[in-house]
Amino acid sequence: MNSLKDLFSPKLKINLMMYSRDDLNCAEPLFESNNTLNVRFNLSKRTVWIIHGYRPLGSTPKWLHKFSKVFLKQEDVNLIVVDWIQGATTFIYSRAVKNTKIVAERLSQSIQKLLNHGASLDNFHLVGMSLGAHVSGFVGKIFNGKLGRITGLDPAGPKFSGKPSNSRLDYTDAKFVDVIHTDSKGLGILEPLGHIDFYPNGGKQQPGCPTNLFSGVNYIKCDHQRAVYLFIAAFEANCNFISFPCGSYEDYQKGLCMDCGKLYKDSCPRLGNKAKLWEEGLKKGIEGQPLRTIAFLDTSSQYPFCTYYFSLSMVALNETIRDGSISFSLLNSLKKLEFPRIYVKRQPSDNIQEVKLLAQFVTDIVDVSCIFMTYLQSSDLYCSTCRYRFQSLMLKSLTYPERPPLCKFNFVLKERTMTELQLGACKTQMV
Repeated sequence: MNSLKDLFSPKLKINLMMYSRDDLNCAEPLFESNNTLNVRFNLSKRTVWIIHGYRPLGSTPKWLHKFSKVFLKQEDVNLIVVDWIQGATTFIYSRAVKNTKIVAERLSQSIQKLLNHGASLDNFHLVGMSLGAHVSGFVGKIFNGKLGRITGLDPAGPKFSGKPSNSRLDYTDAKFVDVIHTDSKGLGILEPLGHIDFYPNGGKQQPGCPTNLFSGVNYIKCDHQRAVYLFIAAFEANCNFISFPCGSYEDYQKGLCMDCGKLYKDSCPRLGNKAKLWEEGLKKGIEGQPLRTIAFLDTSSQYPFCTYYFSLSMVALNETIRDGSISFSLLNSLKKLEFPRIYVKRQPSDNIQEVKLLAQFVTDIVDVSCIFMTYLQSSDLYCSTCRYRFQSLMLKSLTYPERPPLCKFNFVLKERTMTELQLGACKTQMV
């Protein structure tokens, strides 16, 4: 228990506790009392370091144990919890900020010991929450950016926002740096720091989190900690947290950023441990410079926060499609209609009558056989006799890009009338 004096002027001490698949519940010191390396440490495995953030009252983060367990269930690694509670626990936040560089220096000494035993920097993945993200960055600077990966979970904003790259986490601190921003208007940081920066729900406020002070401490920490729980959910959930590279959250909401490119098998980048899949593509930067991107996604309000994205592409034979809008729903396996959130369609170009919609469902819809579509003219004049002809329709799961797309060819929609269309396999040229 910290004394009152420690809460204002903390003593700095670091404990390195190692978990392995051999015992998910019980940690052992990374180094024995005689300074020898724990026999369970496997030099051939990846090593994941989890680094917590500011702890004003000295409590251990509630998420830490679950994080360790789900990571080890997913991947057989040396998992090391960097406990710097004595140093992060202080009523004076600026003291904890100052300690981040000291923690990084001491942690780098331990890392050097592992290197002396034959470990590889390329196999090291530092996962830092809040202040821990900047600790990770400072470690990366000490090793000249040769760490394999750093993941920043809502890196702390106060005392770091607007600072130069040598004073905070930066994409040059490791070979691959991914960052999740969930509280950029509060305890987190707004500016992109990594090779890829994810902004769930715009990165400012998370659905399901309290919106007023009457909720107590949860009002302060819920948005900030959502980054951790999204990372955990990406392990436990069976959905991919796909995200869309885009210039802004507003453009993403307008449906302007549906195409994820070809950096990884036409797949959108995935928030969580699978963000690593995009590393090879990001290395193919322009003129030797590493390609950096920001990506957006929307989540649900409750754990595991999954939503499911589909793209709908339609090629019209009528010019009038330009002046209308389309809504649709899918029939699930229980014969119940599922209505998506539809992001505003991108405008077709002058010479191609193509409409693309981005749709998000709260539940996954497998084995889709039919789609129900409604076309609405934007004008107030209702045309009961009008028919709108379409050359093709293609529905594709973006959350599961490995699923084959479904198509419909040569069909007609009536204005303000829900039309059922049977879907089938796409022709080769459509895919």
